[in-house]
Amino acid sequence: MRKRMFVTALVLLLVGIQFSSAQTQNYRSNVSKRGTTAATFLEIGVGSRALGMGTAFTALADDPSAIYWNVGGLAKLRRHGILFNHTEWIADTRFDFLAAAFRVGKRGTVGLSVTALSMDEMEVTTLEEPDGTGQTFRAGDFAASLAYAFSLTDRFSIGLNAKFVRQSIWEMSATGFALDVGVHYQTPFKGLILGMSMTNFGTKMRMDGNNTMVLYDPDPAASGNNGRIPANIKMDFWPMPLNFRVGLAYQVFKTNLHQMVAALDAQHPNDNYESVHVGVEYVYKQMFALRAGYKSLFLQDSEESLTLGAGLNYPLMGNVMLHIDFAYLDFGLLESVQKYSLGIDF
Repeated sequence: MRKRMFVTALVLLLVGIQFSSAQTQNYRSNVSKRGTTAATFLEIGVGSRALGMGTAFTALADDPSAIYWNVGGLAKLRRHGILFNHTEWIADTRFDFLAAAFRVGKRGTVGLSVTALSMDEMEVTTLEEPDGTGQTFRAGDFAASLAYAFSLTDRFSIGLNAKFVRQSIWEMSATGFALDVGVHYQTPFKGLILGMSMTNFGTKMRMDGNNTMVLYDPDPAASGNNGRIPANIKMDFWPMPLNFRVGLAYQVFKTNLHQMVAALDAQHPNDNYESVHVGVEYVYKQMFALRAGYKSLFLQDSEESLTLGAGLNYPLMGNVMLHIDFAYLDFGLLESVQKYSLGIDF
């Protein structure tokens, strides 16, 4: 059974690479393909620890945020864990992520996650009534996932993460389903870890609802005909933001007081060019952490660059460990973003 799941996951990873490469070759001119996918909120990184390291987390993936970065890493967790991430995101939106991972003995790890992007109500405006019609609307994105990861050997683990995705604006919505696949491998080279993941391999999404209805005049030049025939605007289908990541992590040193890890990720998305992310983490007494990273290396015109972070690991009563993490992300011309995460291991 496990061998069959292993083969299936590898096939899905290869299919994802082939699909993503084909799309890149089709659009490889000077067009970056930005804005050609649905559910782009799925590309917003989670977990202040990973973000403080420039999102170079595919190979580490050793906390509940692994359900986002590399679901295969969940199998390496030795304890149950819960992580919550809140962000005051760009353009007065709010981004929230909640993940939980539970060990089920030798059978592996089960993970759950909920992702939401929300905003306050806004007034409806039209060309005829630019100051507002008196109506208001909301827009929001939501995703829920169920993951399972297990170890094939003491060095190699694999995971799958199934997602339900929904986007809505006013009286329109779109739904879709996606699958993540990830593998995590502790190489024979001391301190070197390899990770690979394919995320958001799924169905296409199309907006539908009452707001697609318009009143149509099939022959404006004719008189006496019905110029207010109800009709629906045909909306296009858009693919999910498929992404393939490969990462390396290296334990630079580790003593009773000090430890440092360096990480590097390369990613290949279907809605942008390839890029590289790098990051480091230093931990003192397994309690205080400092992090730094750089995002989107070799990606032209990117507003993302420097990331910084800090963390505190504090033991509570019994065997419970509290994790408080902060990350600063530089967005260039846009406002910088601060992310906060709260985690518990037990």
